[in-house]
Amino acid sequence: MSKGISIFWFRRDLRLEDNAALYQALKSEWPVLPLFIFDRNILDKLSDRADARVEFIHNALAEIKKELKEQGSDLLVKYGTPEDVWPEVLAQFEVKAVYTNHDYEPYARRRDEKVSLLLEKQQIPLRTFKDHVIFEEEEITKKAGGVYTVFTPYSKTWKAKLDEKEGTIEENGQQVKLSYYLKPYPTEKYFSNLHQTSEAFSFPTLAEMNFETTDIEIPSKTVSRGLIKNYDDTRDFPAVDGTSRLGIHFRFGTISIREKARRARQLNETFLNELIWRDFYAQILANFPHVAENSFRPEYDFIEWRNNEEEFAAWCKGKTGYPIVDAGMRELNATGFMHNRVRMITASLLTKHLLIDWRWGEAYFAEKLLDFDLASNNGGWQWSASTGCDAQPYFRVFNPELQSKKFDPEGVFLRKWLPELKSCSSKEIHKPIDVDGYPKQIVEHQDQKALAIELFKKSH
Repeated sequence: MSKGISIFWFRRDLRLEDNAALYQALKSEWPVLPLFIFDRNILDKLSDRADARVEFIHNALAEIKKELKEQGSDLLVKYGTPEDVWPEVLAQFEVKAVYTNHDYEPYARRRDEKVSLLLEKQQIPLRTFKDHVIFEEEEITKKAGGVYTVFTPYSKTWKAKLDEKEGTIEENGQQVKLSYYLKPYPTEKYFSNLHQTSEAFSFPTLAEMNFETTDIEIPSKTVSRGLIKNYDDTRDFPAVDGTSRLGIHFRFGTISIREKARRARQLNETFLNELIWRDFYAQILANFPHVAENSFRPEYDFIEWRNNEEEFAAWCKGKTGYPIVDAGMRELNATGFMHNRVRMITASLLTKHLLIDWRWGEAYFAEKLLDFDLASNNGGWQWSASTGCDAQPYFRVFNPELQSKKFDPEGVFLRKWLPELKSCSSKEIHKPIDVDGYPKQIVEHQDQKALAIELFKKSH
């Protein structure tokens, strides 16, 4: 049994710098040992043993472990369920306190409640902090009380709250004023309080956890100033490198939301709004946890979806006969990435044309997206399906052909992912087209639009 220590529990905050709970742990009286648990409650449910997200986490932890070793410390990595791992840790170390950052997903809350009770039995406090978002749960509220369920007024109040409290940050030797809520946590000042050990903790390999390496390319967490500055002009065009692709880094916390929000506030309000959408959906999930399984608006739980399994399979494979949808699905299947504009179009086709339950599409995206985040994925799908809190009205149905012409006018994105259509002209490539090797359109737009509106009207 070693001397008393605090444990910092990594989850979706895989970085040492500007980490709220790690900062608080390092400032406490006990040396800090960082811990990560490869949670079998999550991993055992993954269908693909070559899941790039697991590999990404493993690589991020390897980098953290290396940095900690340079500080004379180490990272304790365990593979198992939290309910099995924590008793092992408590038997191995004299734990005085556990620090971690908030997680708002239903499973995470159940997990933390169980761990808290387990620790409580040994009189060990579980201290949790906000890190994943700028504002959480009930920090942004209406003047009359209650949380927002519509984005625009939420975002206005969100921005106003930034200026309610002022802070400072040191840049180039000078004190610079900024919002208190965007201040970084200077963890590096307290690295001397890391648990010092000459022992090398074991680190389970991917193979030992029954996972494989992949050849999927992970987007960089470094984004150019020019891309953010021009974000509002380029973000809607899938053939253009005009989005940050930071989703996976936000999801697993390899970057700080505060640092990106500071930068966005300086450079581009549209990009800042995208970060506010993350907070918005996170607080929706936290305050209305039923959305994880059901429609935000209960009346839409009774929609009589067609749920044709063959049509769903065609959608998954990128074989609907709608080029913009098929290109998006094939890119997703190959890379784990889908452009946000294309996400809306593909989701609209599934729910409004094929009349397939949004939960089917949400689950497929959850399986494939590198940046899968329950709150944002759920919010996006319910927006597209018109079942959500701040949803696209049910009588608005995207026309895939018009969307394709508007956002990929020359067909560059389509030709990249649909080799069958490489010889098509820019005028004909967006339309239903009879080309050898390319499927005929699965359904007709106008007919299905009318059916969808009638179906939703019945449930309204």
